[in-house]
Parts: sequence; C-alpha cells; structure tokens
Amino acid sequence: RSSYSCCYFVLPCCFFDFHGKYSRRQSKKTQYREYLDFVAQVGFVCGFHVEEDCLRIPSTKRVSLIGKSRTYPPAEHALIDQQITQFINSRQTCDVATCDRRVGINHKDHCDGLCEEAGLELPEDGTETADAIWMPGFQPRKKVEQIRNCASLPRDFVDEVVLNVANLLLNAFPQKSCSDMQGGNMNTWNQGESLSLREVAEHLNKETLKKLKSEYGGLQTLLKNNHQVFEVLNGRVHIRDWRKEKPPSKTKPEVKRRLSAEAFKTRLCWFFIHHPDGCSLPSEACPYAHGTEELR
Repeated sequence: RSSYSCCYFVLPCCFFDFHGKYSRRQSKKTQYREYLDFVAQVGFVCGFHVEEDCLRIPSTKRVSLIGKSRTYPPAEHALIDQQITQFINSRQTCDVATCDRRVGINHKDHCDGLCEEAGLELPEDGTETADAIWMPGFQPRKKVEQIRNCASLPRDFVDEVVLNVANLLLNAFPQKSCSDMQGGNMNTWNQGESLSLREVAEHLNKETLKKLKSEYGGLQTLLKNNHQVFEVLNGRVHIRDWRKEKPPSKTKPEVKRRLSAEAFKTRLCWFFIHHPDGCSLPSEACPYAHGTEELR
C-alpha cells in the first residue's frame, strides 16, 4: 500500500492475522499450508502477482512469498486501495472493535476516510496520517526488543542463583556420589541429588523468583543457560558430571579433532572454584580453565 512501485518478500512463520492469531478455516490442509495460502491471498488482494519459493535454510518454515509485479495498471490504484480496505475490515476481530471503541473510532466513518484516501483527498485538518487511517489502534513492536531470555540479567545475580541451586542439590539427602577407579584408588565425587524445578523454586526467596518470573522460561531458562553446572531433564535439575559427557566423535575429520583437542580455554571451571570436591576431571581433560593461568 505504500506505493504502486513497491515490491515485497515475506517469510511466513508464526500464524497471525492482521489483528491477532490466525483462525483455521480448512481441515483438509496442514496449518502451515493454509497459512501460506492466506498470505498469498493477501498479496493477490493487494494486486500482486504472487510467486512462491523455498529457501535453502535450516528451518521447517522456509517457504517464501514474493510480489515483484502488479496485476493492474497505475490508473486503477484507487480502486484496488478500496478493495484492500474492504478485505482488512472483513477480517477484523472483536479485539480490534473493542480497541476502536476505546479510541472513539466509528467503522463507517473509518471506511469513508479510506475511500477519501483512495481518491487522494486528505482530511481538511491534515492531522491523520496514512498509517492511522489504514489500521486504527495498531501498535507496532518497539524498535528495540527487550531481551528476556535471562541473558541480560546482572552477572552477580545469576552467579548467586547458580551457587544457591548448586549448594541445594549438593546438600540434598540422600546424596549421590560417583566413584571412579583410577590406578586402583577409589575417588569419590559428590554429584548431589536431583530435584524438580518446583522443589528448587520453593527454596529461593520471593525477590529472586519475582525477577526470574519476568524472563521467558524463568528459572528453567537460567539453569539451562548455565549448562556447565546443570543439566535439566524432564523437569528435574541435576549437577552435570562431565565424566559422563560423550567424547568427541572419532568420525570427525582429523583437522577438526585436532582443533577440538587444542581448543583455547576462555572460561573458568565452576567446579574447580566452587564444588567441595573440585572438578571431576583433571585439568588436561576439562574444557574449562582450572585457574586463571590456563585462560587464553
């Protein structure tokens, strides 16, 4: 709608209509196929020859729709704009009607305004913009999206939660201990107990839980982000035992195996610093640095 000469490319992903979630209308098609057909219909109603292409990307949603040329001459632009208006109005939901009542917009007056816009006649006071006329009550996303995957939480706060949860697992009863036979000597390393996410949350203070609740995934996301220390499986939290981690595949090319073995250690080993038994791996086998002198 921005201009007759515009072209577009769209990669449909989440199933949304103009005003909310897309409602299915056909059961014979998959939800994805039906939604692709809907997006193609939007392009056709807007007067485009719609083409479909499949991108070479590692995603299940990789079908793109492209509009490079129009189906009508420039002289019919006003008529097509009126057709677009009717199409948008026909798909409006109760949510938008509620929103319009809140801001005091009458749909009949709104449609008349669109027809005036289609005839290139602007309002006398010139206060309404094309955006306001085309989609009343529409709120676009902010230009800067707030990161809410626990990655932007203060480092001190994250470290405190990690230490509290780890101590909770290590001090739980009955404790689990793993034995490793090396040279005939028994070396016992406390792996701690596993607890459900709910049990872990019950031991955290209200202020910590409130801060985590504002993040997507909350406590579970924070623990998964700290995969060096924790393993979260089926809703239960475990202390990660690096001795059980699968060794690098021997089928890898020789160059990749060599680079993996000689990888630089850029982070300190949490277990070496905080675990009462230290790290379960010797320094040469641990992917993390046992002391600042090993950092690269």
